[in-house]
Amino acid sequence: MATIRDIGLSAAINILSAVVFLLAFAFLRLQPINDRVYFPKWYLKGARESPTHGGAFVRKFVNLDMRSYFKFLSWMPAALKMPEDELISHAGLDSAIYLRIYLVGLKIFAPISILAFIVLVPVNWTNDTLDLLAVQSSNIDKLSISNIPARSKRFIAHLTMAYVFTFWTCYVLLREYEIVAKMRLRFLASEKRRPDQFTVLVRNIPPDPDESIGELVEHFFLVNHPDHYLTHQVVYNANKLAKLVKEKTKMQNWLDYYQLKFERNASKRPTTKTGFLGCFGSKVDAIEYYTSEIERIESEEAEEREKIVKDPKSVVPAAFVSFRSRWGAAVCAQTQQTSNPTVWLTEWAPEPRDVYWDNLSIPFVSLTVRRLIVAVAFFFLNFFYVIPIAFVQSLANLEGIEKAAPFLKPLIEVPTIKSFIQGFLPGIALKIFLILLPTILMFMSKVEGLTSISSLERRSASKYYIFLFFNVFLASIIAGSALEQLKSYIHQSANEIPKTIGVAIPMKATFFITYIMVDGWAGVAGEILRLKPLVIFHLKNFFLVKTEKDREEAMDPGSIGFDSNEPQIQLYFLLGLVYAAVTPFLLPFILIFFGFAYVVYRHQIINVYNQEYESAAAFWPSVHGRIITALIVSQLLLLGLLSTKGAGQSTPVLLVLPVVTFYFHKYCKNRYEPTFVKCPLQEAMKKDTLERAREPGFDIKGYLINAYIHPVFKGDDDDEKFSIVDETEAEQVLVPTKRQSRRNTPVPSKYNGSESPSLPEIINDQRL
Repeated sequence: MATIRDIGLSAAINILSAVVFLLAFAFLRLQPINDRVYFPKWYLKGARESPTHGGAFVRKFVNLDMRSYFKFLSWMPAALKMPEDELISHAGLDSAIYLRIYLVGLKIFAPISILAFIVLVPVNWTNDTLDLLAVQSSNIDKLSISNIPARSKRFIAHLTMAYVFTFWTCYVLLREYEIVAKMRLRFLASEKRRPDQFTVLVRNIPPDPDESIGELVEHFFLVNHPDHYLTHQVVYNANKLAKLVKEKTKMQNWLDYYQLKFERNASKRPTTKTGFLGCFGSKVDAIEYYTSEIERIESEEAEEREKIVKDPKSVVPAAFVSFRSRWGAAVCAQTQQTSNPTVWLTEWAPEPRDVYWDNLSIPFVSLTVRRLIVAVAFFFLNFFYVIPIAFVQSLANLEGIEKAAPFLKPLIEVPTIKSFIQGFLPGIALKIFLILLPTILMFMSKVEGLTSISSLERRSASKYYIFLFFNVFLASIIAGSALEQLKSYIHQSANEIPKTIGVAIPMKATFFITYIMVDGWAGVAGEILRLKPLVIFHLKNFFLVKTEKDREEAMDPGSIGFDSNEPQIQLYFLLGLVYAAVTPFLLPFILIFFGFAYVVYRHQIINVYNQEYESAAAFWPSVHGRIITALIVSQLLLLGLLSTKGAGQSTPVLLVLPVVTFYFHKYCKNRYEPTFVKCPLQEAMKKDTLERAREPGFDIKGYLINAYIHPVFKGDDDDEKFSIVDETEAEQVLVPTKRQSRRNTPVPSKYNGSESPSLPEIINDQRL
């Protein structure tokens, strides 16, 4: 059971770690040699020039301006200085809205913390229930609801605060949903022309014996969208080619490394081994070996390209279809195309840089099976991860450690070591166990077959949140309380066990406090230091870089990491809302996290992270929904906790809160969520009309025709093989087709020949 001394030691360790990270960052960011590590976003935008280009030799690597070192904290006000509108223009709406999640945390928990400390802490402290119950406890637990005697009238204060906290949280969420929805609409209205605004992704295209996928797509949309269809790009299964390109890039990097090594020491030819990781196999000349490997891969690459061009099986039943206007694309994306709802499925196309090309080749019919397999695998992952979570909780139980390893008892009983084990070790152990989890969950999301990076990150974030809820939150409470109060469970009657559990659950606040300090304080400070990108950049810069282009490719700006960071933030919302009325002592630690993380991530977004895609804050409904989930869970847990404290008469009063919160969520969902899912036709028409008036001669087809070509084909001499280039074909009214069966033609054909009639001919014949 962690005491105030243990928490104090943990706080000292984590604060010291954070200060060391921040001081190291403040020093390293000032050195010219690290400029591309800590300011890569400005280099990618072309707004910053390498300081190593001119000046004295030493100044190219070390900052000799002593005055700059006295301003080592200047990055904090600089991060807060940029206005939100400028931030959106600089980094995108997704980044700006992501930062608002931290602001929501501050808006919710700052007033709640003040109220909880003014009202609940005195109510909890002025009792001696824990001393009378003779359970393991600390001074921190005396600040919690556990210290209130059963059937006490003091629970009225907790009930009142539960209502206040709920209504305040709902008010903040409502205001933020409204603000974010308006920001999204304003951003979409002011945003420059993008290919995804005119393009729809069509999947599960039915096979036709007479026409290729490309011909079938063109025929279908010329018939069903004659006034708005412009062009299309079929999707090729180029996954093997992409792997070859990636492998060639890897080999080229090794060749550059050995060539640079040879240039530095021309007296000795570099060698390598042909086996695993260059450590096994026969020794060969490294330059000759990697040159031959690149030639071999280039030969295979050329064969694969030729195969893709000529083999109809390389074309998958999906296509990116572009329209003349946003209005036409919106109509197509948001309507059912045929009487059979399982074919010709349309959805908004991701922007080109957001497309996850590997999954476009997955057959649509296999997606349901894949998602079922992933759901089962995710269930077992949750189930078996309880084992390391229980191990983490055992670290916080000194009696368990002493029983398992009696020889450690003299060492454990040393006050400083005891405080370290109880106050710091559980949090860092849990952090270590969770390191690989986001990678595993992202892999599972990719197996499900989602077609955009943004949707992959949102799906992975949902899985991670579910995992944190069950394994970190619930499992820690259940396993921890069982381990700590095992002796009490054994020596009391079965009727008393629920009461002991009710008392023990609030005591896990100390464990979560240590985790918040490790992950939310030291972890965030470690994020700004960027130690891993710093080391990798300098290794690449020394071994691989020859030109400025190589140096630019060596930069690793990274990204926000929505799939891993957002669920962690939601865990703090959950902990804050659950413990606000139970153990208010936890709230200041969460407040420090939200404030510190807001400053750090604002700096990173302005100077470091390179945005991989722009979804115009499409993730906000998920953020809102998870906070609502945390709020309802906090209400239900408080209801269960009070029932174990003999306050059953409060059940009807507390049951109102989950019901009210649920209907509040339904209201927000119906009122604001459509803004994040659908494109209003009115807005699309307005933007189309304005653009036609401003740029009447703009070549929209030339702008869209190659927008959705697979990245491995872009910039190649033969990339025109993968695009629709006939300028006259889409302009004519005739709908050419090779189909004999006419299964997908809306009007039964009475014409023979290789081409179908034009729509005017069909209409005139029907009138006659």
